Amino acid sequence: MSLLDIDERILDLVELVEFDRTPLTDIKEVGNCDLGIIEGGAANTENLEVLQEFRKHCKILVAMGACAVNGGIPAMRNQFSLRQCLEEIYVDGVGVHNPGIPNDPEIPLLLNKVHPIHELVKVDYFLPGCPPSADTIWTFLTALLAGRPIEFPYTQIHYD
Repeated sequence: MSLLDIDERILDLVELVEFDRTPLTDIKEVGNCDLGIIEGGAANTENLEVLQEFRKHCKILVAMGACAVNGGIPAMRNQFSLRQCLEEIYVDGVGVHNPGIPNDPEIPLLLNKVHPIHELVKVDYFLPGCPPSADTIWTFLTALLAGRPIEFPYTQIHYD
């Protein structure tokens, strides 16, 4: 959503780049690209497979947002075992009817912990924030595309 918050500047961006696989296009296959942006950490086997495949096709990979950079809120489950989490949700949770941990082959298997993406693949740049502001994304993308050093004013990266 922060990318869309760039407002009319996104029209300038569209002149400089080609958007391929995005939530807007819903393209399922990964093609080669110069720049890939990943948001979210890896919590299940499908996340891991998509991330690894995407990394293979990107010259530059950017971790965008707290979940991709450090696991974010979902990584709070890392202090518990996977079994404890599943039992709390599906067996002992308030209002649970027909308790039982799902075991459907269509559901991707959860990883033992939520991983920030740099633990699983090489990451070239990190954009922190939950989410990073539109101005932070704009500053990053325009500097990268222009070949300038990436520098942020304090107002774009402070979290106090």
